[in-house]
Amino acid sequence: GLLWGECSGKNFEWFEGDALSELLSKVKDVYGLDDEVSFRNVNVPLENRPRPLHLGTATQIGALPTEGIPCLLKVLLPSTCSGLPSLYVRDLLLNPPAYDIALKIQETCKLMSTVTCSIPEFTCVSSAKLVKLLEQREANYIEFCRIKNVLDEVLHMHRHPELVEILKLLMEPTWVATGLKIDFETFVNECHRASDSIGEMISLDDDESHQNVSRYDNVPNEFFSDMESSWRGRIKGIHIEKEITQVEKSAEALSLAVTEDFHPIVSRIRAISASLGGPKGEIAYSRENESVWFKGKRFIPSIWGGTAGEDQIKQLKPALDSKGKKVGEEWFTTHKVEAALVRYHEASKNANARVLELLRELSVKLQTKINVLVFASMLLVIAKALFAHACEGRRRKWVFPTLVGYNTDEDAKPLDGATRMKLTGLSPYWFDVASGTAVHNTVDMQSLFLLTGPNGGGKSSLLRSICAGALLGICGFMVPAESACIPHFDSIMLHMKSYDSPVDGKSSFQVEMSEIRSILSQATWRSLVLIDEICRGTETAKGTCIAGSVIESLDASGCLGIVSTHLHGIFSLPLTAKNITYKAMGAENVEGQTRPTWKLTDGVCRESLAFETAKREGVPETVIQRAEALYLSVCAKETSSGVVVRPIKTETSSSEISLENDLTKAITKICGKKMIEPVALAIGARELPPPSTVGSSCVYVMLRPDKRLYIGQTDDLEGRIRSHRAKEGLQGSSFLYLVVQGKSMACQLETLLINQLHEQGYSLANLADGKHRNFGTSSSLTTSDVVSIS
Repeated sequence: GLLWGECSGKNFEWFEGDALSELLSKVKDVYGLDDEVSFRNVNVPLENRPRPLHLGTATQIGALPTEGIPCLLKVLLPSTCSGLPSLYVRDLLLNPPAYDIALKIQETCKLMSTVTCSIPEFTCVSSAKLVKLLEQREANYIEFCRIKNVLDEVLHMHRHPELVEILKLLMEPTWVATGLKIDFETFVNECHRASDSIGEMISLDDDESHQNVSRYDNVPNEFFSDMESSWRGRIKGIHIEKEITQVEKSAEALSLAVTEDFHPIVSRIRAISASLGGPKGEIAYSRENESVWFKGKRFIPSIWGGTAGEDQIKQLKPALDSKGKKVGEEWFTTHKVEAALVRYHEASKNANARVLELLRELSVKLQTKINVLVFASMLLVIAKALFAHACEGRRRKWVFPTLVGYNTDEDAKPLDGATRMKLTGLSPYWFDVASGTAVHNTVDMQSLFLLTGPNGGGKSSLLRSICAGALLGICGFMVPAESACIPHFDSIMLHMKSYDSPVDGKSSFQVEMSEIRSILSQATWRSLVLIDEICRGTETAKGTCIAGSVIESLDASGCLGIVSTHLHGIFSLPLTAKNITYKAMGAENVEGQTRPTWKLTDGVCRESLAFETAKREGVPETVIQRAEALYLSVCAKETSSGVVVRPIKTETSSSEISLENDLTKAITKICGKKMIEPVALAIGARELPPPSTVGSSCVYVMLRPDKRLYIGQTDDLEGRIRSHRAKEGLQGSSFLYLVVQGKSMACQLETLLINQLHEQGYSLANLADGKHRNFGTSSSLTTSDVVSIS
C-alpha cells in the first residue's frame, strides 16, 4: 500500500524476474536513489501475524486516505497529532500485529488512559533521517539536541514510577516496528551513555558567557551575530577554547581599527549641523559583503582636507566586493580595517570549521549506538501515537475490546470465543458518539450473515463499521462501540464497489471476480469476510447463481462475515450452506412513507426503496411514475390468473366462513386476474402465521368480532397479529394475508383494498388510512393499476 501510494502517479510497467530486486529498484526510482545505494535488512517477525490489508480494504475504510471515503486515520488521533505518529498508526492498520503484540498495545493504551502524572513531550525524530545524518556525518547542532531530547525523555520515563511500566510495554511493539531486539536494561543503559556522550560535547547551558556573540559599541551588532551565530553555543567552550580566544582577539582588533579610522570622521560630521541635503556619514554593516565599512551620503573626501579627521579622511578608499569591483559611491574603507576584517573572518571560519569537525566526530561516535538511537526514536513515536489515541478514544467514548486469541496448535480445538465476534452498540467510526448523532447496532456474529435491505438502509455503512471495528481491535486500539469481543482474525477482507480497469482491459465485473477469487483463496475459519452487494455488475440470473456459490464456499470455510445483496433470487436457490444467518436493515412506515431505520434486524428485507431513492435524488417524477407502471406490468406478466385460497384448517362458524369467502372473492375482483399467482391464506382465531412470512412484506385483513375489517401491511406479520389480539375485544380476530413483493407494493395494495372494499359496502375500522395515497380510489382499474401479489 505504501509503495502503491508513491507510484500511483507514475507510469511503471510491472516487474519481471526476481520480485524483490525489481521492487527495490522501483523504490530507488521513486526516491531518486543511486544504484549503488544499499538497503539495510531488518528481521520483522511474521509468525501468527494477520495478513496485510488488501488495497481495496484499506481504501474503503480510509486506512489509506481516499476521496469520498471517511478517513479512519483522522478519527483515531487528535487533529494536533500528525506526522510520524500518524504514519505509525497507518502502517499498523495496513499490517496488523500478532496477537501478543496487539495485547501489548492495548494494555499500553489502557495504562496511558489512567496515568495521573504529566507526560513528556515525546520528541519525534525520523529513524531513517537519523541514520542518514549520522552515517553521512551531516547531523548539526539542532539534530543532536533533538536526539538528546529523545534519549532524555526515555530516561525520564524510566525514572518515573507510573511511566516506567508503559516504557516496558512499549519495548515489544518497538521491536516489531524496527526489527531490533534489545534487552530493556541494556536499552536504558545505552540511552544513558549516548545521552552523556552528546551532553559532554554539545553546549546546553545558557550561562556560558564565553559563548556569547562578540559585542562592541562601535560595530553594528548584526555583523557579529551573523558571523558567529552558526557556531557559537553549539559546542561546549572547553573543546574550542583556542578558537574562541582567536575570535575574541580579532574582534577586538577590528573594533579598534574601526574606532581609529572611522570614528573621527563620523564625529566630525555629527558635530556640524548639516543643512537639508548636506553630507551624512555612519559606520554601517554591508550584509551582502560581510563587512563593516564607512557609509557616507553626499560625502566627498577631497573637500574635507584641513579639518578635524583629515588624516583619517585621506586613508579612505572605495570599498570593493569579493570580486574586486567597487561596491558603490557611498561605501568606504581603509587598509587597517580591511586587514582586521580578514583576520576576524579567518578566526571565525576556523572556529566554525572546528565546531563542524567536532560534530562529525560525535556522529562517528554515535554510529556505534545507531540501533539504540533508532529504537529510542521509534519508541517515542509509538508512545506519542498511543497516548494521542487513548486521549481521542476517551473523548469519543470508545471502548477497549476483549481480544480473543486462537490456539496455535492446528489439531487443537478453537478457544472459547474464537469463533464469535460481538459488537454491542457499534457506531460508524466517522460519527462522533459523544455528539449523540450516531445510530448504534449490535452485531453478534457466529457464522456468515446474508444481509438484505433497502437502498440507503445502511448496509455499506454497517460493513465499513464492522470492518473498522474488527481491524482496530486486532491492532490493539479502541473501537467505536459500547462493548466488544473480537477474535484475532488472520485476515480481514472487505470488498465493496468495483470499477473497470481499462489499462488492464478488465470490466468492473472482471475486477470484482478477481477480488472475489483472492478472497476465496485466502478465507479460513479465522477470517472476517465482508462483501457488499455481490455480483452487481452482471445479469441477474447468472449473477445470483455465482453469488449463491460464493456464499456456499465461504460457509464451507467457516469464516465469519457478511454478504449483502439485492439479489433476492438467492433465497430460492437450493443452497447447501448450513450456517447462514439471515439479517436485514430495518425500515418503518411513517405517515405512509417507508423509511430506513439503519438498525440491524433478523430476517429478510425484500424492499429496495428504489423508486423512493430515485425520487429523493431528484429524478423527474414522470420518469418515476413510468418506472412504477413498467414494474407493475412486468410483475403482472409473470403471474398466472386468479387468487389461490388455501385456508388453514380451523374451527370457525358458518357465518365467518361465508364472510371469508365473500372477502376472498372481493379481493380477487379488486386485484384482477393478471397477477403473480397470489396466495391468500387464512389464520384462525387461535393460530399464528407460518415461519415463511418472516422478513416478508405482507398485506393483511383482520376480521374483527364486530364484523368490521381492518386492513394493514407489515414486514412482521406475527408481531402485528399479536399486537392486534392484545387489545381488548380483539382476542378472537381471524386474518387473511397476502405476501407481496416489497414494502412499496404492500403500501399500494393496502390503500387499494381500503378504498375498493369500502366502495363495495364493507365496514372498515381504518377507513382514514385510505387517504395516505391517491391510489385505488377509482372503481375501474387500468392496466397500470394491476398489483402483483405472490
